[in-house]
Amino acid sequence: MIGISKLYCGTVEQSDPLRYGRRSKDLPSHLLQFSQDKKPVVVWNVGRRCNLHCVHCYSHSKDQTYTGELDQAQGKRLIEDLADFGAPVMLFSGGEPLMRPDLFDLIGHAVNRKMRAVVSTNGTLITADVAARLKDAGLSYVGISLDGLEPMNDRFRGLPGAFQRALDGVRNCLAQGVKVGLRFTVTRMNYRDVGGILDLVRAEGIPRVCFYHLVYTGRGSKMIDDSRMSHAETRATVDLIMDRTRALHAGGQPVEVLTVDNHTDGPYLYLRLLKEDPARAAQVLELLKMNGGNSSGVGIGCVSWDGSVHPDQFWRHHTLGNVQERPFSAIWSDPNDPLLSKLRNRKPHLKGRCGACKFVDICNGNFRVRAEAVTGDLWAPEPDCYLTDQEIVL
Repeated sequence: MIGISKLYCGTVEQSDPLRYGRRSKDLPSHLLQFSQDKKPVVVWNVGRRCNLHCVHCYSHSKDQTYTGELDQAQGKRLIEDLADFGAPVMLFSGGEPLMRPDLFDLIGHAVNRKMRAVVSTNGTLITADVAARLKDAGLSYVGISLDGLEPMNDRFRGLPGAFQRALDGVRNCLAQGVKVGLRFTVTRMNYRDVGGILDLVRAEGIPRVCFYHLVYTGRGSKMIDDSRMSHAETRATVDLIMDRTRALHAGGQPVEVLTVDNHTDGPYLYLRLLKEDPARAAQVLELLKMNGGNSSGVGIGCVSWDGSVHPDQFWRHHTLGNVQERPFSAIWSDPNDPLLSKLRNRKPHLKGRCGACKFVDICNGNFRVRAEAVTGDLWAPEPDCYLTDQEIVL
């Protein structure tokens, strides 16, 4: 996660996370990515069912009943273990989490245990009443997915009218005072809508937007050939996001803008700042080192609907254990899992460009699961790193 507004527009300074000692339990939410202890933010897929059929869904979700999901008692035990373990955020995802009837009780339980509760949703089910219930439950944030303007989003989502229903969900959250933001997965199909989404953010007064680079898992694994962006297209899109973020801030609308799932964005932003503002670039480099790059198996983990634990929500082909058999805290702390051990000490295993890159300390080898999806080799160079060989040499 790269905070474009934090780093490029200077809304976070190097001293800000230091003031809190860089401890996850003490940091405000907008500084969590700079924590030193890297207690995991945990994505819990509370159910697999979804009312949409998105082309890039990592969970292959459909609008049907699934069995074998954690029940409420098991879910509450999971939350209690995570709270005791020091996990700062419980991110409720799916499928579509709002299709789970007891979601509000689970959110309230997490909040009562002093965790920040976040929901990742397609937004189509957020009526005014649902927004009010989310607020009453103590939710910290709701991220609503829009993968383009109306025609493109509805094509992505597999349902005509999904865009308008999601936008109504955003407006209902804003009306209830629930912090809300957009989530946009950038692909070759929809990257031309990035500017339009930023126009929408400005017009609607939406305080946050996250642009996700596509990870090739689930149904997204079928998009490698036809929807994978070229390096030039990615660079141009990241430049556009930075330019438009700066324009929003200069215009008195300090929207929080982030890019997610490609840590190349960090050194790329730093290299751009070296040309524009070298003094700021030096501060940004230190913040990027605090960020630490990709955090799969370190600062982010996933619990699937059946209790399986994964290094992140995209790594479903590798299971570390199951919370029905051992607590998450025990699974996450087990020193004997070979994948976790390597993810937590990647440098000796990275090959090619990634192994030789001068930015490895601020990228951490980027998304290993993406390298595996494209090349078949977990430790191969990150295929979607768009820096040139000249930019990464020591």
